[in-house]
Amino acid sequence: MSVWSKHQIFEKNSFILLIGILVMVSIGGLVEIAPLFYLKSTIEKTEGMRPYTPLELAGREIYVREGCYTCHSQMIRPMRDELERYGHFSLAAESMYDHPFQWGSKRTGPDLARVGGKYSDAWHVEHLENPRSLVPASIMPGYPFLTETPLDTRDIGNLLKANVIVGVPYTEAQLDAANMDIRAQAMPDTDAAYEFEERWPNAIVRDFDGNPVQVSEMDALVAYLQMLGTLVDFSIYDDKANLR
Repeated sequence: MSVWSKHQIFEKNSFILLIGILVMVSIGGLVEIAPLFYLKSTIEKTEGMRPYTPLELAGREIYVREGCYTCHSQMIRPMRDELERYGHFSLAAESMYDHPFQWGSKRTGPDLARVGGKYSDAWHVEHLENPRSLVPASIMPGYPFLTETPLDTRDIGNLLKANVIVGVPYTEAQLDAANMDIRAQAMPDTDAAYEFEERWPNAIVRDFDGNPVQVSEMDALVAYLQMLGTLVDFSIYDDKANLR
């Protein structure tokens, strides 16, 4: 009997073929999934990572609400062209507090994993209000209403608590002060801002949208964008690579 004739039992009997497919898929799935049950962690601990502040988390919700992830990814692959354009490749730890993650599936616009600190707050505000004023060839829609829309802070406490349920390590003090901190981060000259800095020592405190009168949705979105890629000191990883 030839090698090819041995396959006839699968080719002529669809039920046996289906069983064979299920067996092979099961084996492949076990090879990928089984190690996760005995590994202590699939994410390497990375110094500098912290959960989102209430304002940043609210900005992230606006980012998702407006569908920004459909055109911008937040995952830099370890390929030369990506490293030269965007910087160090993305680490798993950078997405450890994202629920869901924002890796994206396509890039109509540039990757945003390292956009934090690359441009000024004023640049982001102008770009979000009228993208073509800064990038004439942009096809991105404008979001001028964000500047005029006061940020709704009523549910921020519940949003932080929901993140705690899925493993984000917010402290009791951060949860209790969430409604105050979401405004304090964008109001640097207030007493609340000083208390905010005690709970969030590494967070940026400033008026992000240029309007100190109110905390707007623009404040939240710019606060989120300005922290992306800023928490990890990548020079540590570059030095390790040079030593090899």
